[in-house]
Amino acid sequence: MKQDPYTADIKKELEAREDRYLGPYAEKSRDALRRHVEQREGHRTAFAVDTDRILHSRAYTRYIDKTQVFYMVRNDHITHRVLHVQLVSKIARTIGRVLSLNEDLIESIALGHDIGHAPFGHDGEKILDALCREHGLPSFQHNLQSVRFLECIEKKGKGVNLTLQTLDGILCHDGEVHDHLLRPLRIASFADFDDKVRRKAENPDTALVPMTLEGCVVRFADTVSYIGRDIEDAIELGLIKRNEIPVPCRDMLGDTNGTIVYTLVTDLLKNSRQGAIAFSREISEVLHHLKKFNYERIYLNPVIKKDVEKIRVCYRVLFHSCLEQMHAQQGKGTFFPEFVSKMDPGYIEATPPAAIVCDFLAGMTDDYFIQQASLLGCPIPQKH
Repeated sequence: MKQDPYTADIKKELEAREDRYLGPYAEKSRDALRRHVEQREGHRTAFAVDTDRILHSRAYTRYIDKTQVFYMVRNDHITHRVLHVQLVSKIARTIGRVLSLNEDLIESIALGHDIGHAPFGHDGEKILDALCREHGLPSFQHNLQSVRFLECIEKKGKGVNLTLQTLDGILCHDGEVHDHLLRPLRIASFADFDDKVRRKAENPDTALVPMTLEGCVVRFADTVSYIGRDIEDAIELGLIKRNEIPVPCRDMLGDTNGTIVYTLVTDLLKNSRQGAIAFSREISEVLHHLKKFNYERIYLNPVIKKDVEKIRVCYRVLFHSCLEQMHAQQGKGTFFPEFVSKMDPGYIEATPPAAIVCDFLAGMTDDYFIQQASLLGCPIPQKH
């Protein structure tokens, strides 16, 4: 595509503006790397292009009906995955603006970081992981699947060719890991990135560190965005009461999502310096305490797990039905006409049948999953 001088000038001015306003530890758009070099130029900087590609992906559209924590619930005020990623983006951009980091990169990582989540959140992830291992596939992990969707499945298997910096931030985003301090661990190439993916796939306990400070910010913002919000949702559903939040947590962080977010963000801004993102020791310890409370009283609460066995059966039936279709008709059955038959031949040739089934199931929304499982006669959990 022929270069338009006008749009080229806009892009140069935006990159020059980054030189004036971004801090010494920020990632510059001109340093962005793509796996496949593109000749097309336009008025947007590289990380802004990444954000647009994520927003226009089919997987992003399906965020709207993906579980965050609570599933099969009749309550329109409970957080879904699409709201979560927007909250992560807003919180992370607030931090990045104060620290003079690249907000475009922060936004692309934040909006893309959970795209690989399977139906029904972490419960679905665990069930699909077990099925993958049964069929000789690597461990299913939503951060790896996020990368896979964006590199190997979008655009009918051709991917959207995001930058190394965005993909690395998505890969390393895990907000469930408790960090007091994060300092970027630089990598130089997609070969280095592919090695990180391989090591994580082989050993899910492998600790990953983002290559950019922007990626570190998103990882902290992931925790900040969910810790208080999940408490509000649990209170809304009657699982806990506000006065049950541990006293040290209430005293230091507050007892509402708004005060918790404000306190955590303020503490990060006070303690992040010299190319590292960090909480103070006191806030880090009390946040760790609050995470344990959430796990014990919310995430592992039997009340929200009562449908998990039905969902497990649905996953198993769907997986085996799709796999049978793959072996019998190369996917030209009930579930695959819009997925397998329209995928790029290169994807089909390079992907084992069980992995194609995994990709298909992981991409389902909660409602579509239930709809397809019901067609196969599965006992379906009911919203309550």
